[in-house]
Amino acid sequence: MKADRLITDCRLATMTEAAAAYGAIEDGAILIADGRIAWVGPRADLPAHEATQTDRLDGRWVTPGLIDCHTHLVFGGDRSGEFEQRLNGATYEEIARAGGGIVSSMTATRAAAEEDLYASAVARLEGLKATGVTTVEIKSGYGLDRDAELKMLRVARRIGREAGVRVRTSYLGLHAVPPEHRANRPAYVDLAIDDILPAAHVEGLVDAVDAYCEPIAFSDTEVSRLFEKAKMLGLPVKLHADQLSDGGGAALAARYKALSADHIEHANEAGIAAMGQAGVVAVLLPGAYLMLRETTPPPIQALRRHGVAMAVATDCNPGTSPVASMTAAMTLACVQFRLTPEEALAGATRHAARALGLSDEIGTLEVGKAADLAVWDVTRPAELCYWLGKPILDRRYVAGVRAYPGLAAFHAT
Repeated sequence: MKADRLITDCRLATMTEAAAAYGAIEDGAILIADGRIAWVGPRADLPAHEATQTDRLDGRWVTPGLIDCHTHLVFGGDRSGEFEQRLNGATYEEIARAGGGIVSSMTATRAAAEEDLYASAVARLEGLKATGVTTVEIKSGYGLDRDAELKMLRVARRIGREAGVRVRTSYLGLHAVPPEHRANRPAYVDLAIDDILPAAHVEGLVDAVDAYCEPIAFSDTEVSRLFEKAKMLGLPVKLHADQLSDGGGAALAARYKALSADHIEHANEAGIAAMGQAGVVAVLLPGAYLMLRETTPPPIQALRRHGVAMAVATDCNPGTSPVASMTAAMTLACVQFRLTPEEALAGATRHAARALGLSDEIGTLEVGKAADLAVWDVTRPAELCYWLGKPILDRRYVAGVRAYPGLAAFHAT
């Protein structure tokens, strides 16, 4: 077997659904050819091969590259002032109704040049890459007009071409009503659904369609119109659901067989059961839960009971989750929501891949999948959720290309 690279002298957390915890192989090896895993298994079973390059990892653990399946990475400005307001007692809803929140980020994003949006997003991305991320989802939703929404999505596509990660984009036009349409809300809904989404789709900028379904955002009826349009265009959907109240978002996501329903702190049992039947992934966002000082956690036991896959993501955004560390998100999921470390790692790999519709491509260490890997200086996989702030990533591989943490993070070696 010919290979571009042999990775050996390592322990593998394959994250396949195997009998062993973490799908672990204690003394493993991986052969990589043309950016994909050509063979993976116990080193004792390594087939005859010719590898151009050999990387010996001195017993380090290898996992699939981590996947941040819910971010708002591209935006202008920041909202540290609103952070102070919340600490002084203001609620998220009060800030939003006073013209802050998403609309504040909208103003800064509309004013920012594409180059500036790219530079600031890539700076935030360094924190994700330094914590093992090889794939990131990036939403629009801070433009809220045609030009700015397309600008955000173009920046996201550029990040995928140039910044050493895979990128999936989500169009989030139904995120908030911009000020110029407050007197005529239906006109904005029409614009978002019938003008901006088709324009973004024609340019090839959209991988999925998202919406924010809450009393302070958009209704079940409005979101359904958007999802019907997405279906016409052949695009999968996902939903910000039941974060602040039980608005039936989980059931709505299930009705449209969404890739995921995200947040879901207030989802009811019937909605969770519907998600399980429809195969909708629950994306848990502990960063927002922490920063908003919420007290109602997602219904983890109900999710387990109904067999709903649980992904974990940072929700990196300027207002409610300024989190740029995937391992921190995993730690918070364990501490706040009582996930096990194995559940959290599955949530950042196998289940996150499913939440992006990429299960056939990434998320586990299996033959034929992309050679996106993270290598860790740990003695057991649980340490990925144990340390908070300690640098534990040794290196990443994206399509078999080795990359290191830090600003000069991508090297074609």
